[in-house]
Amino acid sequence: MRITLTIALVLCSCLAARAQTFSITGKVTSTATQQAVPQAEVLLTNTGALFKADARGNYSITNLVPGLYTLTAYSVGWGSATQQVTISNSNVSLDFSLNPLEGQLKEVKVNAEREKTFGIARLNSVEGTAIYEGKKSEVVVISDITANKATNNSRQVFAKVAGLNIWESDGAGLQLGIGGRGLSPNRTSNFNTRQNGYDISADALGYPESYYTPPTEALDRIEVVRGAASLQYGTQFGGMINFVMKEGPEDKPFELTTRQTAGSWGLFNSFNSVGGTKGKFHYYGFYQYKRGDGWRDNSGFDAHTAFGSVHYKPHDKLEIGFDYTYMDYLAQQPGGLADAAFEEDARQSIRDRNWFKVNWNLLALTLDYRLSDRTKLNVRNFGLLAQRDALGYMGKISRPDDMTQPRTLLQDQFRNFGNETRLLHRYDLGNSFSTLLMGARYYRGFTDQQQGDGSTATDADFRFYSETGAPNASAYDYLSRNIALFAENIFNITPKLSLTPGVRYEWINTNADGSYRHVVPDQAGNIIRDEVVPEDRSNSRNVLLLGLGLSYKPSEEMEVYANFSQNYRAINFNDMRVINPNQLVDQNLQDERGYSTDLGFRGNISGVLNYDASVFYLAYKNRINFMNIAGTTNRIRTNVGDSRNIGLETFVEADFLKLIYGKDHQTSLSAFSNVTLVNTRYSSPLRDIDGNEVELAPPVIAKVGLSFKRYNFKLAYQYAYTAEQFSDAPNSLLEPTAVVGVIPTYWVMDLSGSYTYKRFTLETGINNLTDNRYFTRRATGYPGPGIIPSDARNYYITLQFKL
Repeated sequence: MRITLTIALVLCSCLAARAQTFSITGKVTSTATQQAVPQAEVLLTNTGALFKADARGNYSITNLVPGLYTLTAYSVGWGSATQQVTISNSNVSLDFSLNPLEGQLKEVKVNAEREKTFGIARLNSVEGTAIYEGKKSEVVVISDITANKATNNSRQVFAKVAGLNIWESDGAGLQLGIGGRGLSPNRTSNFNTRQNGYDISADALGYPESYYTPPTEALDRIEVVRGAASLQYGTQFGGMINFVMKEGPEDKPFELTTRQTAGSWGLFNSFNSVGGTKGKFHYYGFYQYKRGDGWRDNSGFDAHTAFGSVHYKPHDKLEIGFDYTYMDYLAQQPGGLADAAFEEDARQSIRDRNWFKVNWNLLALTLDYRLSDRTKLNVRNFGLLAQRDALGYMGKISRPDDMTQPRTLLQDQFRNFGNETRLLHRYDLGNSFSTLLMGARYYRGFTDQQQGDGSTATDADFRFYSETGAPNASAYDYLSRNIALFAENIFNITPKLSLTPGVRYEWINTNADGSYRHVVPDQAGNIIRDEVVPEDRSNSRNVLLLGLGLSYKPSEEMEVYANFSQNYRAINFNDMRVINPNQLVDQNLQDERGYSTDLGFRGNISGVLNYDASVFYLAYKNRINFMNIAGTTNRIRTNVGDSRNIGLETFVEADFLKLIYGKDHQTSLSAFSNVTLVNTRYSSPLRDIDGNEVELAPPVIAKVGLSFKRYNFKLAYQYAYTAEQFSDAPNSLLEPTAVVGVIPTYWVMDLSGSYTYKRFTLETGINNLTDNRYFTRRATGYPGPGIIPSDARNYYITLQFKL
């Protein structure tokens, strides 16, 4: 009886001791000023739980049993500090001191490391001098992706970004074509496209197409922000995409990486980079050479890309950076195919004298200055000197190329300059803190566009061959100017709830000054009128955009977010004048307006489960598109009416082995699902468009995949499915020229793997594993017109050496 009583007393004592819990409290302050670090967080590494400090820097962690604990404190834009503490039989006080961390580019690395999201992460509420609170965002972490990086395989790179419709008509990866939420993927023109935070498109307003795509091998990450990005980044309906380049290592003065890739159809890719840190300087640069013959006849390419970046930090508060990007490539265009020809042999080419050439020179000068612990200034100056030349026969694919007739040459020169200045300030408001972002942007773009007769030969001769040696179809100077002011503010209503209102004002001016040749034949083909028509057009407008974001975080592992923002898209230069036998342009085009909304929830559970599900609504007013001209086979580009896109975007990824064995398990087996459902409709006064589905908006886009990782070995499998979609507003089913019609359902599988041994890494894989024949686009002009087939099954192997 006594033994039983003794055991019971011991058990009760143990239970009482275990029931007794303690706390860790403290303060997170600046090393220099001893003031509270704004938006500080404390990570309890034993459990992975996060605890936010209040506006005075105080934090508290309760319900802790006796034991050894490791804590890490950090904040966006600041360094981190780690301490260990032992709890025995009393509460513990533990303070942290942090130093400012200059440079916005490192901040998302902290986020990605913290969440361990298998190659996909999200932007923090504040990154550098930008606000993302309440916005839908994704961050593609390139180092965690197992894919064909040598050819920028966008199907693999963007596999975990929900809702993207991808054009796969460029097997070399020279140009990127992605669109989201029912918007055209054409050269990513519906996104504000940036590199290291500055513009890289031909002309952000008048010609927002991207002929230059940064090599995936040179990237640290890709940031994608949806429609609510319009308040900070401009008026594109699709949002913003930012390619962030790698930086040299901070812990050594020199590092060399060389990657050599060989693949199907003569692919050879050589990528070589250097980087490092020496004193107050850090630098990074690369050179890439890429060539190949292409899967189809007449589709060879030869490309050179280079990049150099030097950053100077004279002291802790100031950093000055200079970037230079160079790209030059020449690619033969095999042209499009009619539907019957595609079914007969998708590899064939019936155009052998079409060529495309791009030369790109992009410069940027940036300045980051910390005015105080709570105030940061960012200044970005950027400029572009570039040219693109398109040469070939642009007639309908149903007509043979008359080798005795001159080819059409389109030559565009781009010269633009911009400045974007941002100021971010954190301040106390009541018992909480708020974050204010204010910014201004000035942009000036100049485009010289010429069109006329080229040579009758088959080579890449980009000279005009008219009687005067000058363009004889059209010659225009396009000028675009833009001044914008914007502001957003995060109001933390409670520790879990925040509101982020925003406003943007735009002054936009576009001008077209030039002339075009107007030729009128009779029914027999005889020229009855041939005249040069001068034209001078100018259009100025003032635009005010409003938006509101909401974020509610019931726990550290979940967030509910919502946002509303207005959008605006100005007509571009090609909407003003281009001579194309497949299309005409309405000279009374109006700008497009609308708004977008998001409502969703997302989270990450202990690094083993990552999820994001949201619904969106995109309203598009005065939509510009093509319509058929009654009684003819011609089409005209005009305002066809309004449209609305409603959709559901879902993403989930789980690591099964870590769910079973714990997050510290050395082997990872994860599966992801990325499914988007979209419903679209037109509302138009035109009978053949009203009630139709919106073009290039597949109702289902789904990607699923498996990834296995153990130590230095990685293996990834992916299945991608895209449902049938229309290519024009009238929802044409079949047309002899193949310029419009249905794009059938297609699916593709990819398999990639890599293994690292000391300084060497071997990567290999198979794209289009089952050798499917499919296409993702019908082109109205270059590189068609007609169906542009996607590549058949292909292989690659890469050997990397790092010194």
